[in-house]
Amino acid sequence: MKRILAITTLSACLALPAMAQDIPIAVVGPMTGGEASFGAQMKAGAEMAVADINAAGGISVGGTKMKLKLTVGDDACDPKQAVAVATKLAGEKVKFVAGHFCSGSSIPSSKVYAEEGIVQISPASTNPKLTDERAGPNVFRVCGRDDQQGGVAGKYLAEKFSGKKIAVIHDKSAYGQGLADETRKALNAAGAKEVVYEGYTKGEKDYTALVTKLKQAAVDVLYVGGYHTEAGLIARQMRDQGMNTILVSGDALVTQEYWQITGKAGEGTLMTFSPDPRKNDANKALVERFRAAKIEPEGYVLYTYAAIQTWKQAVEKAAATDAKKVIEQLNALEFDTVLGKFKFDKKGDPTLPPYVFYEWKDGKYTQL
Repeated sequence: MKRILAITTLSACLALPAMAQDIPIAVVGPMTGGEASFGAQMKAGAEMAVADINAAGGISVGGTKMKLKLTVGDDACDPKQAVAVATKLAGEKVKFVAGHFCSGSSIPSSKVYAEEGIVQISPASTNPKLTDERAGPNVFRVCGRDDQQGGVAGKYLAEKFSGKKIAVIHDKSAYGQGLADETRKALNAAGAKEVVYEGYTKGEKDYTALVTKLKQAAVDVLYVGGYHTEAGLIARQMRDQGMNTILVSGDALVTQEYWQITGKAGEGTLMTFSPDPRKNDANKALVERFRAAKIEPEGYVLYTYAAIQTWKQAVEKAAATDAKKVIEQLNALEFDTVLGKFKFDKKGDPTLPPYVFYEWKDGKYTQL
C-alpha cells in the first residue's frame, strides 16, 4: 500500500508544471556619493519598470511567465567599486544589468559583464569609448554619446555667442573631459576659439582661484564638462565675484539638486539633454503614476525604465534569457519604449533623436 501511495505521489508530482523561478536582474549606479541623485533616478526607474512587468504577469520566456527580481548595486561612480559590484553580480548569476551611470564606471565594469555573458544596457553613460571600444557584443546603451552632445553644444556656442569670450573647463573624469573635448572640437570646427581651457578637481568646495582666472579673462560664456555639484558651486561663486557669465553644460545637470546648490545663481544656465520623454503623450499615465508615488521622473528615470523594457522585449522574442540569444534580438529588433521607437546600430548605440538645449529658469529646466 505504501509503495502504491509513493508511486501515485511521484506521478502526481511529475504531472505538475515546473515552478518558474524569478529572473535576477540589477540596476547599478551611484546610490551614494556626489552623484547619488542620479542613482536615485535610476533606482526609481528600475523599480517602477520591474513592478509594472511583474504586475502584468512577468516576462514570457518560451511560453512560461517569469517574474523579475531586482538587485540594486551601488558603485558610487568609482571605477574600482563598479568592477567589484559587477563581479558580485556575476557571482549571483544576474542575467541583465541596467547600468552604470558614470562612464568611468560603465567602461571598466563592461569588461566583467562581457567575460561573464551578462547583457549590459546603460541608461546614462555617454562616453564614446563605451561602444567604440566595446568590451563585447553584450554592451549597449539607450542614451546618446558625448560626440553627439558635444557636437550640438559646440556648434550652438559658436553661433549663439559669436564674438564672445568662451571658456571650456572639465573635471578630468571620463565623462567630464570627454564631453568638454568634444564640445571644444565642435566649437573650433565652427571657427571659434576658447580663451581658457583647463581642468579642475572634482569634489572640492572652493573654486575661487578658477573663478578669478575666468574673471580676469573676461569670460562671457563658460562651458563646464562635469557634474551638477561642481558646476553649481562654480556658478554660485561666479555670481559672488560679480560675474554675469552664462554657464553651459551637459546632461549631468538634469537634476533638481543643481538648483538647490545654485539658487538664483543658476538662472539662465543652459544644458544639453535628449528630448524630454515626460512630454510624450504616450507616457502621460506612467508619469502620473510616478508623481503619485512622489517621484518626479526627470533625468534618467525613464531612461532606466526604457533599458529594462528593451531587454524584456529582446528576451521575449528570443524565448530565452541566454545572453547570446538575447543579443541576437537586441541587434535585430526595433524596440517600442518610453523613449520612443528605436533600433541599435552596429556599435550598440540607439537610433534616437539628437540632443537639444534646455534652460534653467525659476527653479526648473525647460526645453528651448
